[in-house]
Amino acid sequence: MSPYPGEEASRPTMTAEANRGYANGRARQREILEKAVALFGESGYRGTSLREIAARCGVSHPGLKYHFPTKEALLLAVLEQRDEDDSARMAADDPVGVEGLRRLVEIAALNADRRVVVDLFTSLAAEATTPDHPAHTFFAERYRKVIAATTAAYEHAREQGHLVAGVDPATAARQLLALMDGLQVQWLYDPATDMAGTLRAHIQRQLTVPL
Repeated sequence: MSPYPGEEASRPTMTAEANRGYANGRARQREILEKAVALFGESGYRGTSLREIAARCGVSHPGLKYHFPTKEALLLAVLEQRDEDDSARMAADDPVGVEGLRRLVEIAALNADRRVVVDLFTSLAAEATTPDHPAHTFFAERYRKVIAATTAAYEHAREQGHLVAGVDPATAARQLLALMDGLQVQWLYDPATDMAGTLRAHIQRQLTVPL
């Protein structure tokens, strides 16, 4: 029993308030990230300021910096959020082998409805090749992880007898990711480009089972 009358009753209220505050903060951060994606897509990373993003979000400059102290921090949060969303889709039901490759086609189909995000990622991936770019480490690590995961999917397909003889998993993984990146650039110029269909046809030629 609490030594102070009313103490036990007050704790749930404080916890609820803290939870609401956390939820509101997360919602605000998500809104800022969405607005930042739009502005980065319109003006590029280097051509967009934190003040412009703050104005688009309807918050003060100091208010924005409370969540994201620097533009570099905001950029990395934008990139990480998008990757978290896609990783959750990729990891659902723990796909392996052919199913893992099928998920990549699904991501390509999803990207056909996310022009701003695709434009931003394509532009930044090219910009960030210079070591001093704030997103350089992010993209270098991202490519390393994606290539490793895709290689593992091909290796599992081979173990199951689903891979055409002579297809090397490591080489196939790099070729597939290069194709995905190239298709995104073509699609940005010509929205009629069928990214998902082209990827599906490419992977199907490497498999002995239907994709």
